[in-house]
Amino acid sequence: MLWIKSLHIIFMVTWFAGLFYLPRLFVYHAMSEDEISNARFKIMERKLYFGIMTPGAILTLLFGVWLWLAYDFSGTWLTIKLLLVLVLVAYHLYCGKLVFDFKKDRNAHGHVFYRWFNEFPVLILIAAVLLVVLKPY
Repeated sequence: MLWIKSLHIIFMVTWFAGLFYLPRLFVYHAMSEDEISNARFKIMERKLYFGIMTPGAILTLLFGVWLWLAYDFSGTWLTIKLLLVLVLVAYHLYCGKLVFDFKKDRNAHGHVFYRWFNEFPVLILIAAVLLVVLKPY
């Protein structure tokens, strides 16, 4: 079962790496003014979202469910963590919408929005790790 836990952590790190980096790409993309940069950011965002983040998210969720079923975890801490995971999935899907908006040249936000948007997954990560390690409830 330690293999499953290890894989869950590995893919969670992969997912979060993308969740931290994609909004940073959005910051620079929103600031870009030339077509060459615009095209480059579109490629980078697409590859990151579909090639790294989404597989990382799916595998994180699969191995997480496997751990949940194998260890029969329960408690308020787990309920809160699962709610945080749902919020993170929604954030991930919203990032996908933003990738699509940039692809279609329909970005509606400035770089300052994306700078703040970029900080959100940090809060989720801190809360989730503390819940799992400390199990306060």
